[in-house]
Amino acid sequence: MDTKKTIHLEKKYIMHTYSRPDFVIDHGKGCYVYDKKGKKYIDLVSGVATCILGHGNREFASVVKKQIEKITNPSNLYYSEQQVLLAEKLVKLSKLDKCFFSNSGTESAEAAIKLARKHTKKPGIISAKHGFHGRTFGALSATWKEKIRQPFKPLLSNFKHVDYGNAGAVEKAIDKNTGAVIVEPIQGEAGIIVPPNGYLKQLREICNKHNILLIVDEVQTGCGRTGKFFAYEHEKIKPDIVMLAKGLANGIPIGATIAKEEIASSFKRGDHGSTFGGNTVACAAANFTIDYIIKNKLIDNAEKQGNYFMKKIKSLNSNNVKEIRGKGLMVGIGIKANAKEIVKKCNENGLLINSPEEKVLRLLPPLIINKDIIDGAIKILKGVL
Repeated sequence: MDTKKTIHLEKKYIMHTYSRPDFVIDHGKGCYVYDKKGKKYIDLVSGVATCILGHGNREFASVVKKQIEKITNPSNLYYSEQQVLLAEKLVKLSKLDKCFFSNSGTESAEAAIKLARKHTKKPGIISAKHGFHGRTFGALSATWKEKIRQPFKPLLSNFKHVDYGNAGAVEKAIDKNTGAVIVEPIQGEAGIIVPPNGYLKQLREICNKHNILLIVDEVQTGCGRTGKFFAYEHEKIKPDIVMLAKGLANGIPIGATIAKEEIASSFKRGDHGSTFGGNTVACAAANFTIDYIIKNKLIDNAEKQGNYFMKKIKSLNSNNVKEIRGKGLMVGIGIKANAKEIVKKCNENGLLINSPEEKVLRLLPPLIINKDIIDGAIKILKGVL
């Protein structure tokens, strides 16, 4: 099918909830993708941080194919080897105790919110301004952006939003109904907002003091993207509940909610469920992804290449660049120009980047990226800026 026909059929048959450029991605290899016409692009979006190992990894494809040929989804009515192997890996990496598997970041948020309410018997949750936790009703209630909240009100009650990076504001918002605080270690959809050093540590202390839960949303920051498997490891804290998704299965849908034993045990049989959650294909993909990340030292590579990337952006000395922020391979560029126009021009020149905010460019490349690919991206970005 040619590009024009694909675009025509999309307009005719798919609900218009996305803005897409006028080309069709056909296949990919490593940090590159190719459209239907054969044009090559450096991919710094990586499926919005999901294709963490890049594209076309043959070992990954072989593992997924082998599992599909064996069985796809026996369902959670029965034991599954791949699921328990993945749970064991995540428990050891997080230093927590129990997992619940779902299919996405927003589902991992829903599970975390339900678990917090069930355990604490308190409905109140404090989240951050500019925070993003998903689009289903519970996750959307924790999310701040009014533009995506307003059409669906009334949302869940008992959610408060306070300034991000200000631990004191969280403590002031705590009342007798507060059961948990939910926070991103770095705000991704807000444009890569990095809080002050010690912020998570302060939140941990405040939550301990008031006997409330700390839920850390690692959907975008997790799986090694920031130079640690979990971004909260940078501050050497231990959350009560952790949300994980996106890169966990290298583009295959999966979500995980991980919790301490005493909290996890509040979920009883029938309290929560998922038909596809933890299916054997997604879990096999996640098991391979985690093993590949560790074996190939991609967490160290994320830190190394992220530092190099930010240094190269800084060296552009462009009048259009206001600020560079991030950690590891999670980079935000604050700009003076219209970000959507820059994204469009980058696309035209063979570079895929993303703009979560009007004046922000976001870079979320695969963790396999190297200096040569970064230099190629910088050359295009320099020309556009």
